[in-house]
Amino acid sequence: MLSKKSSLLLLGPGLIFILVGFCLPAMMLLLAPPGISTAQVFARLLRMLQDPYDLTIIGRTMGLGLLVTAFCLALGFPIALLLARSTSRWSGVLLALAIFPLLLSNVVRTYGWLVLLGKNGVIGQLISAVGLPAPQLLYTESAIVLGLVQLFLPLAIISCYSAVAQVDAGLDDAARGLGASRSRVLWTVTLPLSIPGVIVAATLVFAGATTAYTTPYLLGGSNQKMLATQLFNYSSVSIDWAAASAVAILMTVLVFGISAISAALGARKGKLT
Repeated sequence: MLSKKSSLLLLGPGLIFILVGFCLPAMMLLLAPPGISTAQVFARLLRMLQDPYDLTIIGRTMGLGLLVTAFCLALGFPIALLLARSTSRWSGVLLALAIFPLLLSNVVRTYGWLVLLGKNGVIGQLISAVGLPAPQLLYTESAIVLGLVQLFLPLAIISCYSAVAQVDAGLDDAARGLGASRSRVLWTVTLPLSIPGVIVAATLVFAGATTAYTTPYLLGGSNQKMLATQLFNYSSVSIDWAAASAVAILMTVLVFGISAISAALGARKGKLT
Protein backbone atom coordinates (compact mmCIF):
# COMPACT_ATOMS: atom_id res chain seq x y z
CA MET A 1 0.00 0.00 0.00
CA LEU A 2 1.34 3.43 -0.98
CA SER A 3 2.38 5.82 1.74
CA LYS A 4 0.85 9.29 2.04
CA LYS A 5 4.04 10.87 0.71
CA SER A 6 4.14 8.56 -2.31
CA SER A 7 0.47 9.25 -3.04
CA LEU A 8 1.08 12.99 -2.97
CA LEU A 9 4.04 12.64 -5.32
CA LEU A 10 1.93 10.65 -7.78
CA LEU A 11 -1.02 13.04 -7.57
CA GLY A 12 1.07 16.21 -7.59
CA PRO A 13 1.73 16.60 -11.36
CA GLY A 14 -1.90 15.98 -12.23
CA LEU A 15 -3.18 18.37 -9.57
CA ILE A 16 -0.76 21.08 -10.69
CA PHE A 17 -1.84 20.63 -14.31
CA ILE A 18 -5.53 20.89 -13.37
CA LEU A 19 -4.90 23.95 -11.21
CA VAL A 20 -2.77 25.85 -13.73
CA GLY A 21 -4.45 24.66 -16.91
CA PHE A 22 -8.10 24.73 -15.82
CA CYS A 23 -8.96 26.21 -12.43
CA LEU A 24 -6.98 29.45 -12.63
CA PRO A 25 -8.03 30.35 -16.22
CA ALA A 26 -11.64 29.50 -15.40
CA MET A 27 -11.62 31.70 -12.29
CA MET A 28 -10.02 34.55 -14.24
CA LEU A 29 -12.69 34.36 -16.93
CA LEU A 30 -15.47 34.14 -14.35
CA LEU A 31 -14.32 36.93 -12.05
CA ALA A 32 -12.07 39.12 -14.20
CA PRO A 33 -12.87 38.92 -17.94
CA PRO A 34 -11.03 41.15 -20.43
CA GLY A 35 -11.38 44.82 -19.55
CA ILE A 36 -14.01 44.19 -16.85
CA SER A 37 -13.59 44.37 -13.09
CA THR A 38 -14.92 41.82 -10.64
CA ALA A 39 -17.23 44.49 -9.18
CA GLN A 40 -18.83 45.01 -12.60
CA VAL A 41 -19.37 41.27 -12.99
CA PHE A 42 -21.17 40.96 -9.65
CA ALA A 43 -23.16 44.13 -10.34
CA ARG A 44 -24.34 42.59 -13.61
CA LEU A 45 -25.10 39.33 -11.81
CA LEU A 46 -27.22 41.15 -9.22
CA ARG A 47 -29.08 43.02 -11.95
CA MET A 48 -29.65 39.74 -13.78
CA LEU A 49 -31.20 38.18 -10.68
CA GLN A 50 -33.67 41.08 -10.54
CA ASP A 51 -34.56 41.16 -14.24
CA PRO A 52 -37.79 39.23 -15.09
CA TYR A 53 -36.42 38.36 -18.54
CA ASP A 54 -33.25 36.80 -17.13
CA LEU A 55 -35.18 35.11 -14.33
CA THR A 56 -37.42 33.51 -16.97
CA ILE A 57 -34.36 32.08 -18.71
CA ILE A 58 -32.94 30.80 -15.41
CA GLY A 59 -36.28 29.22 -14.51
CA ARG A 60 -36.62 27.64 -17.96
CA THR A 61 -33.10 26.21 -17.72
CA MET A 62 -33.70 24.68 -14.28
CA GLY A 63 -37.20 23.48 -15.14
CA LEU A 64 -36.18 21.78 -18.37
CA GLY A 65 -33.12 20.32 -16.64
CA LEU A 66 -35.30 18.73 -13.96
CA LEU A 67 -37.80 17.49 -16.56
CA VAL A 68 -35.09 15.93 -18.70
CA THR A 69 -33.57 14.31 -15.61
CA ALA A 70 -36.94 12.83 -14.61
CA PHE A 71 -37.55 11.42 -18.09
CA CYS A 72 -34.04 9.98 -18.37
CA LEU A 73 -34.32 8.23 -14.99
CA ALA A 74 -37.85 6.98 -15.69
CA LEU A 75 -36.71 5.48 -19.00
CA GLY A 76 -33.10 4.64 -18.19
CA PHE A 77 -33.48 2.73 -14.93
CA PRO A 78 -35.95 0.11 -16.27
CA ILE A 79 -33.75 -0.42 -19.32
CA ALA A 80 -30.65 -0.75 -17.12
CA LEU A 81 -32.50 -3.19 -14.85
CA LEU A 82 -33.59 -5.39 -17.76
CA LEU A 83 -30.07 -5.43 -19.22
CA ALA A 84 -28.40 -6.12 -15.85
CA ARG A 85 -30.77 -8.97 -14.99
CA SER A 86 -30.92 -10.46 -18.49
CA THR A 87 -29.40 -13.89 -18.97
CA SER A 88 -29.57 -13.70 -22.76
CA ARG A 89 -26.35 -13.98 -24.71
CA TRP A 90 -27.44 -10.85 -26.54
CA SER A 91 -27.49 -8.69 -23.40
CA GLY A 92 -23.99 -7.35 -24.11
CA VAL A 93 -24.98 -6.43 -27.64
CA LEU A 94 -28.14 -4.70 -26.39
CA LEU A 95 -26.12 -2.74 -23.84
CA ALA A 96 -23.72 -1.66 -26.57
CA LEU A 97 -26.65 -0.53 -28.72
CA ALA A 98 -28.14 1.39 -25.78
CA ILE A 99 -24.98 3.43 -25.25
CA PHE A 100 -23.94 3.60 -28.92
CA PRO A 101 -25.43 7.11 -29.38
CA LEU A 102 -22.69 8.42 -27.07
CA LEU A 103 -20.26 7.77 -29.92
CA LEU A 104 -22.16 10.09 -32.26
CA SER A 105 -21.83 13.85 -32.42
CA ASN A 106 -24.46 15.92 -30.61
CA VAL A 107 -25.04 17.85 -33.81
CA VAL A 108 -25.80 14.67 -35.75
CA ARG A 109 -28.31 13.46 -33.18
CA THR A 110 -29.96 16.85 -32.91
CA TYR A 111 -30.19 17.20 -36.67
CA GLY A 112 -32.36 14.09 -36.72
CA TRP A 113 -34.95 15.94 -34.64
CA LEU A 114 -34.85 18.84 -37.10
CA VAL A 115 -35.82 16.39 -39.84
CA LEU A 116 -38.61 14.89 -37.72
CA LEU A 117 -40.05 18.01 -36.09
CA GLY A 118 -39.67 20.58 -38.86
CA LYS A 119 -42.77 22.06 -40.47
CA ASN A 120 -42.19 19.89 -43.53
CA GLY A 121 -40.73 17.06 -41.48
CA VAL A 122 -41.88 13.48 -41.20
CA ILE A 123 -44.25 14.05 -38.26
CA GLY A 124 -45.75 17.19 -39.81
CA GLN A 125 -46.36 15.40 -43.11
CA LEU A 126 -48.06 12.47 -41.37
CA ILE A 127 -50.37 14.82 -39.48
CA SER A 128 -51.16 16.77 -42.65
CA ALA A 129 -51.86 13.51 -44.50
CA VAL A 130 -54.85 12.80 -42.22
CA GLY A 131 -56.29 16.26 -42.82
CA LEU A 132 -55.14 17.97 -39.63
CA PRO A 133 -53.14 21.20 -39.48
CA ALA A 134 -49.50 20.53 -38.69
CA PRO A 135 -48.68 21.87 -35.19
CA GLN A 136 -45.60 23.90 -34.37
CA LEU A 137 -43.28 21.20 -33.03
CA LEU A 138 -39.91 22.78 -33.66
CA TYR A 139 -38.60 25.73 -31.63
CA THR A 140 -40.60 24.78 -28.55
CA GLU A 141 -39.69 23.63 -25.06
CA SER A 142 -41.04 20.18 -25.93
CA ALA A 143 -38.56 19.91 -28.79
CA ILE A 144 -35.70 20.85 -26.44
CA VAL A 145 -36.81 18.21 -23.94
CA LEU A 146 -37.01 15.51 -26.64
CA GLY A 147 -33.56 16.37 -27.93
CA LEU A 148 -31.95 16.48 -24.48
CA VAL A 149 -33.59 13.22 -23.38
CA GLN A 150 -32.23 11.50 -26.46
CA LEU A 151 -28.85 13.11 -25.79
CA PHE A 152 -28.47 12.04 -22.16
CA LEU A 153 -30.55 8.85 -21.92
CA PRO A 154 -27.54 6.61 -22.77
CA LEU A 155 -25.61 8.31 -19.96
CA ALA A 156 -28.43 7.55 -17.52
CA ILE A 157 -28.62 3.94 -18.71
CA ILE A 158 -24.92 3.22 -18.26
CA SER A 159 -24.81 4.92 -14.84
CA CYS A 160 -27.85 2.97 -13.58
CA TYR A 161 -26.60 -0.24 -15.18
CA SER A 162 -23.32 -0.14 -13.27
CA ALA A 163 -25.26 0.30 -10.01
CA VAL A 164 -27.87 -2.41 -10.67
CA ALA A 165 -25.20 -4.87 -11.84
CA GLN A 166 -23.51 -4.60 -8.41
CA VAL A 167 -26.73 -5.59 -6.61
CA ASP A 168 -26.67 -9.33 -6.01
CA ALA A 169 -29.48 -10.92 -8.03
CA GLY A 170 -29.77 -13.50 -5.24
CA LEU A 171 -31.35 -10.83 -3.06
CA ASP A 172 -34.18 -10.51 -5.56
CA ASP A 173 -34.65 -14.28 -5.58
CA ALA A 174 -34.62 -14.39 -1.78
CA ALA A 175 -37.28 -11.69 -1.57
CA ARG A 176 -39.42 -13.46 -4.16
CA GLY A 177 -39.01 -16.70 -2.21
CA LEU A 178 -40.39 -14.96 0.87
CA GLY A 179 -43.52 -14.00 -1.05
CA ALA A 180 -42.72 -10.51 -2.28
CA SER A 181 -44.14 -9.52 -5.66
CA ARG A 182 -41.92 -8.30 -8.50
CA SER A 183 -42.97 -4.70 -7.93
CA ARG A 184 -42.29 -4.94 -4.19
CA VAL A 185 -38.86 -6.45 -4.83
CA LEU A 186 -38.11 -3.56 -7.15
CA TRP A 187 -39.19 -0.84 -4.71
CA THR A 188 -37.87 -2.36 -1.49
CA VAL A 189 -34.73 -4.22 -2.60
CA THR A 190 -33.31 -3.39 -6.02
CA LEU A 191 -34.02 0.34 -6.22
CA PRO A 192 -32.84 1.27 -2.69
CA LEU A 193 -29.57 -0.59 -3.21
CA SER A 194 -29.12 1.12 -6.60
CA ILE A 195 -29.73 4.63 -5.30
CA PRO A 196 -26.03 5.68 -5.45
CA GLY A 197 -25.95 4.96 -9.18
CA VAL A 198 -29.30 6.69 -9.69
CA ILE A 199 -27.96 9.77 -7.89
CA VAL A 200 -24.89 9.79 -10.13
CA ALA A 201 -27.10 9.45 -13.22
CA ALA A 202 -29.36 12.29 -12.07
CA THR A 203 -26.37 14.54 -11.38
CA LEU A 204 -24.74 13.91 -14.76
CA VAL A 205 -27.98 14.34 -16.69
CA PHE A 206 -29.05 17.51 -14.87
CA ALA A 207 -25.60 19.09 -15.19
CA GLY A 208 -25.45 18.22 -18.87
CA ALA A 209 -29.01 19.36 -19.61
CA THR A 210 -28.62 22.74 -17.89
CA THR A 211 -25.30 23.49 -19.62
CA ALA A 212 -26.04 22.07 -23.08
CA TYR A 213 -25.79 24.52 -25.95
CA THR A 214 -26.13 22.80 -29.33
CA THR A 215 -29.47 21.08 -28.74
CA PRO A 216 -31.29 24.06 -27.16
CA TYR A 217 -29.89 26.34 -29.86
CA LEU A 218 -30.99 24.16 -32.78
CA LEU A 219 -34.33 22.94 -31.39
CA GLY A 220 -35.33 25.94 -29.28
CA GLY A 221 -34.45 28.74 -31.66
CA SER A 222 -34.36 32.34 -30.53
CA ASN A 223 -37.64 32.16 -28.58
CA GLN A 224 -36.64 29.44 -26.10
CA LYS A 225 -33.38 30.75 -24.71
CA MET A 226 -31.45 28.93 -22.01
CA LEU A 227 -28.40 29.94 -20.00
CA ALA A 228 -25.95 28.30 -22.42
CA THR A 229 -27.41 30.09 -25.44
CA GLN A 230 -27.41 33.37 -23.53
CA LEU A 231 -23.75 32.84 -22.66
CA PHE A 232 -22.96 32.41 -26.35
CA ASN A 233 -24.90 35.54 -27.29
CA TYR A 234 -23.16 37.66 -24.65
CA SER A 235 -19.67 36.38 -25.46
CA SER A 236 -19.87 36.14 -29.27
CA VAL A 237 -22.67 38.41 -30.50
CA SER A 238 -23.13 41.40 -28.20
CA ILE A 239 -19.63 41.05 -26.68
CA ASP A 240 -20.88 41.85 -23.18
CA TRP A 241 -18.18 40.26 -21.03
CA ALA A 242 -19.74 41.28 -17.72
CA ALA A 243 -23.02 39.60 -18.65
CA ALA A 244 -21.20 36.55 -20.05
CA SER A 245 -19.26 36.12 -16.80
CA ALA A 246 -22.45 36.57 -14.78
CA VAL A 247 -24.19 33.82 -16.76
CA ALA A 248 -21.11 31.59 -16.43
CA ILE A 249 -21.15 32.11 -12.65
CA LEU A 250 -24.84 31.17 -12.53
CA MET A 251 -24.20 27.98 -14.51
CA THR A 252 -21.21 27.09 -12.34
CA VAL A 253 -23.15 27.63 -9.10
CA LEU A 254 -26.05 25.61 -10.50
CA VAL A 255 -23.87 22.63 -11.41
CA PHE A 256 -21.83 22.72 -8.19
CA GLY A 257 -25.04 23.13 -6.18
CA ILE A 258 -26.67 20.04 -7.63
CA SER A 259 -23.38 18.15 -7.23
CA ALA A 260 -23.23 19.10 -3.54
CA ILE A 261 -26.84 18.02 -3.00
CA SER A 262 -26.15 14.72 -4.75
CA ALA A 263 -23.02 14.13 -2.67
CA ALA A 264 -24.99 14.84 0.51
CA LEU A 265 -27.74 12.43 -0.52
CA GLY A 266 -25.17 9.78 -1.39
CA ALA A 267 -23.41 10.21 1.95
CA ARG A 268 -26.73 10.00 3.81
CA LYS A 269 -27.66 6.86 1.92
CA GLY A 270 -24.28 5.34 2.75
CA LYS A 271 -24.83 6.00 6.48
CA LEU A 272 -28.30 4.47 6.35
CA THR A 273 -27.02 1.32 4.72
